[in-house]
Amino acid sequence: MKPCAYIWKNGSFIEWNTATTHVLTHALHYGSGVFEGIRAYETPKGPAIFKAADHYRRLLASCSRYYLNCPYSVDELIQITVTIIQKNNLPACYIRPLVYADYGTMGILPKNATYSTMIAVWEWGSYLGDAGLVNGIRCHITDIRKTPSECMPATAKCCANYANSFLAKHQAITAGFDEAILLNNRGRVAEGPGENIFIVKNNEIITPPLSDDILDGITRSSVITIARDMGYSVRESSIVPQDLFDADECFFTGTAAEVTPIAQIDNQPIGNGGRGPVTERLQTAYFSIVKGTSLPYSDWLTHCTVSSCK
Repeated sequence: MKPCAYIWKNGSFIEWNTATTHVLTHALHYGSGVFEGIRAYETPKGPAIFKAADHYRRLLASCSRYYLNCPYSVDELIQITVTIIQKNNLPACYIRPLVYADYGTMGILPKNATYSTMIAVWEWGSYLGDAGLVNGIRCHITDIRKTPSECMPATAKCCANYANSFLAKHQAITAGFDEAILLNNRGRVAEGPGENIFIVKNNEIITPPLSDDILDGITRSSVITIARDMGYSVRESSIVPQDLFDADECFFTGTAAEVTPIAQIDNQPIGNGGRGPVTERLQTAYFSIVKGTSLPYSDWLTHCTVSSCK
C-alpha cells in the first residue's frame, strides 16, 4: 500500500502516519466495527465516486445492526470523501470508511466506549490482477463455510465477519488458487471472500439470493440492472457447486474485484476456460459507466471538482 498524505478521522484531516489508535481499542479485540469499500475512478470530468450514497447508506445501516454510533449523515460523509480525495490529489482511488468502538472500555459490550469514524483513501489497482480481468482467475471451493446470517447478518459489513473471509482466502491461496468460493451451511454457493458470484447458462444470468447468506453487494445490484437493461434474463436463485461446473460462464462482482471472470474452479475449466462473451460485455459496460464514458447511469457517479461535488 502506498501511503497518502491525509486520513480523515472524527472531524479532522490528519497525517497518514499519525492516524493511530490505542492497543486496547474495543474493535481491535472484539471486531466491533463496520466498514465500506468504495472506488473513485478517473473520468474525463475528474475523479468520480461510484454509488457514493448507496455505500454510505449501507454503512449507516451496518452501524444500526451493530449498535455503533456514527454522527454523520450520508451527505456529510460524501462531502468528507470528496475533500479527502482532493487533499490527497488522487485522480482515482480506493476509499475505506470505518466506524468502530474505540478506546474506553473492555469486555464484550462497549458500555463506556467512544465511537470513531474515519475515511482513508489510497491508490489501488485491480484486486485480482489486471490479467485476471482479461483471462479470468482460478478459484477453489473451500471447506470453510460462510457464516450463517442467523449468527452474523451477512447484509452488514462488520469487521468481524471478515475473519470468515480471511480463513477461506488463506486456504485457497495456500492451495495455489487465486480466490475462494464459500458454500453456506446448506451446501449452496454463497459468495467469494469479498465478492458476489454469478453464473451464465444458456444466456441466462443467475446469482444467489440474499437468503443464501450473501452480502447485498452494490456492484452486484448494479450489474443486475445493467444486464437486464441489455436484455438478459437475470434470476436470483440458489446455486449448488455442480451448477458452477456446468455453467457456460462464471464471474465475480465487487468494489474491489469489479467484474472478474472465473476461468477455472478446482482445476476444472468453466465454459471456454477464460472470459466468456456475456461476462466481457457486462465488464465493458461496467467500466465505461464507472469511468464516465457512458451517458446512461451517469447518476451513479459523484464527480469531485476543485470546489464542489455534483
